[in-house]
Amino acid sequence: MSKELKTGIVSIVIIALFVWGYYFLKGQDLLQPNARHFFIEYNGIQGLNEASAVTINGLKVGKVVDIHFNESPEKRGKLVVEILLENDFEFSNKSIAKIYSTSLMGGQNLAIVPSYVGDLAKSGDYLKGEVESDIFSSVGEKLNPIQSKIENVIVSADSLLTGLNQILDDKSKASLNRSVLSFEKAIDSIGSTIERVNSLLSSTENDLKISLRNTKKITANFSKISDTLAQVNLGAVIKKVETTLENVSSLIAGIEAGKGSLGKLATDDAMYNNLSNASNELAELLKEMKLHPKRFVHFSVFGKKAKPYVEEENKTNK
Repeated sequence: MSKELKTGIVSIVIIALFVWGYYFLKGQDLLQPNARHFFIEYNGIQGLNEASAVTINGLKVGKVVDIHFNESPEKRGKLVVEILLENDFEFSNKSIAKIYSTSLMGGQNLAIVPSYVGDLAKSGDYLKGEVESDIFSSVGEKLNPIQSKIENVIVSADSLLTGLNQILDDKSKASLNRSVLSFEKAIDSIGSTIERVNSLLSSTENDLKISLRNTKKITANFSKISDTLAQVNLGAVIKKVETTLENVSSLIAGIEAGKGSLGKLATDDAMYNNLSNASNELAELLKEMKLHPKRFVHFSVFGKKAKPYVEEENKTNK
């Protein structure tokens, strides 16, 4: 082999190694013919860089090999990310390439969310790109509406205080101060009243205890009386009372009808007059016996006759 041929072979090997090394450094392995290239378009990549890992369901299947601006005038400013997949896992061209954060300290990777609807994705196809918000972006997105609401509240409060300052002149402020002082005095008075009530309760605690014990005794006695009344046959007692009342009613009806002695006495005027006259005569007889007992009881040793009863004389004595 001539010297020139050896030099040519060495030069070709050096050039091949240089080309392979260049593409290898870019993330492309020329020794893997099954490697597939896909492109994704983003408005922003959130810190994604070349050599970032590409995963499917958490498994690393490739890496980002290139990031450049879209050269189309109507898509100026948008970024095109080129990825290289070393795995032959198949998915449709409707799959999503999502940029996500790997940790709180930063670092972005790209995950393919595979879809199996539609045509299979081929090397050189464009996939739909999405960017997942990191924790700080999520917190910021949630806090932004709250911040705007807080700012509105502060502005409203400031307007309210300004309006109050305009409404409350010196006289109104003085009146408000007097009202506050009166309210404080009222609170002090209530506190004093509560202290007096507590003192009163403390002084009458023993009396209250005695009253409570007496109340318990009265309640117990009432309970016993209630039990006794519950055991009594009230139906029989009421029935007897009704019978008695019926008898009394019959007796009164008989008296009113003139039956019996009481009935005749109550209804017969002649009998009533006779009894009244007999009563009067009995009264006169008793009076006569008191005035002239000798007329009724006479003792005479010599046989003297008793003085006879003279009605006129008796009337005079009256």
